Parts: sequence; structure tokens; C-alpha cells
Amino acid sequence: MPVTDEAERLPGAGGDPAGERPDVPLGSLPGWREAAEAALYGPGGFYLRPEGPAGHFRTSVHASRLFAEAVARLLCGVDEALGHPAELAFVDMGAGRGELVHGVLAALPAEVAARARGYAVERAGVPQPLGAEGDREGGPGTGPGEGAGDPVAAAGAAAADVVWCATPPQGVTGLLFANEWLDNVPLDVVEADPDGVLRRVLVRPDGTEVLGGPLDEGPDARWLRRWWPGAARPGLRAEVGRPRDGAWAAAVGTLRAGYAVAADYGHLRASRPAHGTLTGFRAGREVPPVPDGSCDITAHVALDACAAAGAERASASAGAGRTGAARTPLGAGPAGPRLVTQRDALHALGVNGAHPPLTLATTDPAAYVRALAAASEAAELTATDGLGAFGWLLQPVGMPHPAALPEGTPLAVPPEDGARTAP
Repeated sequence: MPVTDEAERLPGAGGDPAGERPDVPLGSLPGWREAAEAALYGPGGFYLRPEGPAGHFRTSVHASRLFAEAVARLLCGVDEALGHPAELAFVDMGAGRGELVHGVLAALPAEVAARARGYAVERAGVPQPLGAEGDREGGPGTGPGEGAGDPVAAAGAAAADVVWCATPPQGVTGLLFANEWLDNVPLDVVEADPDGVLRRVLVRPDGTEVLGGPLDEGPDARWLRRWWPGAARPGLRAEVGRPRDGAWAAAVGTLRAGYAVAADYGHLRASRPAHGTLTGFRAGREVPPVPDGSCDITAHVALDACAAAGAERASASAGAGRTGAARTPLGAGPAGPRLVTQRDALHALGVNGAHPPLTLATTDPAAYVRALAAASEAAELTATDGLGAFGWLLQPVGMPHPAALPEGTPLAVPPEDGARTAP
């Protein structure tokens, strides 16, 4: 959405009277972090609405049960690496209606399921029954009721093993999975003015943006120098991912031992988007972001910055200090974080879009139809121009990476002061 001069306005959207007043003082306008927090999680916020996010878009969880089954296989690998603990936790961050946690518990082998405990972490609380449809990936499509089904009904007795909570449980052992969670952690947006001065982008309730004052020298400015080089070029925008680093580090820090995975659209320091990625979603369509509670507000994730923060917390949790040179390869050691694509991760976990042999259509037509449907769902989950392009940030805590997963991309940590001279 274009930034306007304070004297210019776009017409109000959503009928908010405050958004229609041309005399709203500039000093009273919030930045995007504050505005999105209220619009998503405040009274009447998007994520607190009865239909929930599943009424507006679907994620990998909604696309196919194959996703939950793959995560269940990953949980089994974590269980083996941990030596089969007496209680094995599965923590679903941003659980929505619990589709993933219930699907994972239902897919576990009996021996593992007997020790498993699911945690659905959701600020909106326990969900109401399903019913709405939507597709975040491009137009109205199969809602959870058609794809993954009602999670509680499908899980049956496993539903009793799910604890709903507003924050992740402390000191558990197992797998923490954050599917499209970090992209909804609100953040501020900055833009460089014609003189190359970074200014915080302020926003009216109707979504109209104006440039605020210069960004103070502080944690946000230091984060940008370290993680978003080139942000001060006139006309460019950047998204300050520092709140997401903190959120991911805090989530990783709740594990006594185990594995943390963040699955999201993301970018790396060497190729940040010049104009940012802030956008909205409503009723299955991408829309301009408007902080009035009518739409989702999301932005891609600086996964390498999150990886650095998570690695530091994981090292602290494991009782080991972390030191390094100017550029420390995060994925170099057996317990360092890795970044892989969802396509590669799911392939390693047994999900692929290979079509069944035609001979099966003759010998067992029903099995052929089922296998063909599964192949189509697998292809959607692993498509390089869609869900398969997601990054999976993999962070062990007191354990090695599960053997089944690919090694992925090594990640580098720039020095906090050295980034000041980056191009």
C-alpha cells in the first residue's frame, strides 16, 4: 500500500469513523506493529472472530491429512532421538482450531500415542465448531471441513490428550511445531525517505499510510543494520523482524529437550524484498492490509534472524554458551539450526506426488483412485510455486537432528556491528 503525505488521504475502508476523519493527528497514529496487534488479537480482532482464520484461508494442514501424517512421522523420529521419554509432547503453536495437533495424535503408532500429550497454543482459546471455507493460497477453496475434516471429531479419543493454552508449556520434551505462526507476529515497517533517513510507517484505521518521524537509534535500528542491509536506500521499505526473533527464541526456550520447527514463507539476508511483503488476506483473497479486524495481516519471515535468536536460546537451554567469529555458520554443527524447503522436508518424510502405477487401476480400482487423490494432495503440499516453497527452520534442543531430514542450507550470523558497513 502506498505511503501518502500527511495532507493526502485515501477514502476510508470498513466504515470506521476514525478512518474517515482527515484531521486525525499524525502523532496519534500507530505503527504497523501496534495497529496489527489490535486488529488481529484485540477485542473483535480477526483471530478472535467466530469463523476463525480457517474461514478465510487454508494452510498446509487444511490441504491434506498427509501433512499431519508427515509431522507425526517427524515426531516419531524426535521420540527415537530422545530415547523414548515417558511423556512426549507435541506443541502446536498458533493452533487455530487444532487441526494439526489432533491430526498428528491420530496418526501416531499406538506405542507412541500412549505416551504423547498434545498442546494447542492459541490466544483465541478453544474453537467453536467448523463450518466456514477459504483458501489463503489463491481463491476460495476447500475449507477444513472438506480437507482435513472436523479435527475433534476425526481425532476421537485422542482429543482428550490435547491441552489448550494461551502460551506454550514450559519444560516439556518433544516437538514444537509452528506452522504459519511467525508471519502473524506483528512487526513495524520502515521506509527510507528521499534523503535515505529511515522513518517508521504509521497507519490510519482505513489502511492509509503516512511516514512518521526518523527511526531512533535503538534495538530496531541495530536489527536493521545487522539483518536488512540496504534498507536506508531512498524509497525502499523494510520490516523489522525483531519481535519475531524474540517470539521464536521464547518458544524454543520452552523445550527442556526436543525439536522446534517453524514453517513459513521467508527470506534471507542476501535477498530481502526491496519493498517488503506486508499484505492482507480475507475470504480467500489477498487484499490490501487494513488494521480494522476485517482481514489477516501478515508478512514473510526473516528466517535467518529467527534462527540466530533460536540457536542462542537453545544453547542456553542446553547449558552451553555460544561464541563465534564474525560469521558463524549456524548449521555447521550437529545441533545447529538448519533451513530446508517444505518440499524437501516432506519428501524426506514420505510425502511425494508420484502417480500410482496404471496397473493398479485394473487390479484394484478403488485403491487406484485413493492413491491418485493422495498424489494430487502431495503435489499441492510440495509445489515449488506454492506451499512447497515454504522454509522449514529446524532447531534441535539437546538432541541431534532426526536422521530422516535433509541437511538443508547453512545459515550465517553477521556481527552486530559489522552489518553497519554492509551494502
